[in-house]
Amino acid sequence: MNQNSISPPEGVTCHPGNMVKSDMPDTRIYPRRKKSDLVWYGLLVVAVILFYELVIDNPRWQWDIVAHYLFHKRVLDGLKNTLILTALSSVLGLFIGVIVAACRMAENPVLRGGAYIYVWIIRATPPLAMLLFLFFAAALVPRLFISIPVVHWTLFDISTNNIISRFSAAIIGLALYLGGYSAEIFRGGLNAVDHGQREACKALGMSDLKMMWYVVMPQAIRIIIPPLANEVITMFKNTSLVTVIGYVELLTTVQLIYSTTFETIPLLAVACIWYLFLTSLAMLGQNILERRFGKGVKR
Repeated sequence: MNQNSISPPEGVTCHPGNMVKSDMPDTRIYPRRKKSDLVWYGLLVVAVILFYELVIDNPRWQWDIVAHYLFHKRVLDGLKNTLILTALSSVLGLFIGVIVAACRMAENPVLRGGAYIYVWIIRATPPLAMLLFLFFAAALVPRLFISIPVVHWTLFDISTNNIISRFSAAIIGLALYLGGYSAEIFRGGLNAVDHGQREACKALGMSDLKMMWYVVMPQAIRIIIPPLANEVITMFKNTSLVTVIGYVELLTTVQLIYSTTFETIPLLAVACIWYLFLTSLAMLGQNILERRFGKGVKR
């Protein structure tokens, strides 16, 4: 054998052109068990026992009535209204958020100022008050019209009550609320991407659209998804606020039912079960999106 040849280390078998590991020792580091872990396990056992005693084995929940109303037609109709309201308000609100975020980052001071005032008003106004203002908008503006002053031509003239119904007021109010908060989420995610990458894209001759689509957004979306998903889930729960203007959704439906049957706790449990189930689906979708856009950077 040539003296300059190098023999393989112990535990490694040589093959022509490559080296394959075999019987390598396990070098992973396992953390040592902490004594405090026993305390947490004990608290978990206590929590499970309390949950069983207070929820599962408590006859005052009247689980037979909960099972009866869980898929009741009136409850499902209210749930359908909640889903429709959530979907339409979320789409419109995210669209408003994108526009407002673009205006907040624009170089034009008028656009920046208008977007800032919008976000300021949305943050300062409770969504409940916003819904009431929109529903009673006819008291401030009885008619919506567009006319040319000189020639007195009326291009558009309609009663405000014909446009602002319970349904439209609920959608517009919730969408305006989501638009203000999602705008700041979009702006924060875009500003988190290093500005030098934009300059590099400009140096390569990329257009603004290509720069945003291929460079900025793939990095910003990882930052945007968690807080934006939280706002959409909050929007789903905020649909219960529309009961103040008389729109019938899930929570309003169960309130109408237990106001006549006096089965308050079971029907509230029905509403909470549906909210919990649909929120869990939304969180599952959030996790899928985070894994999808977090490839290559996940710890």
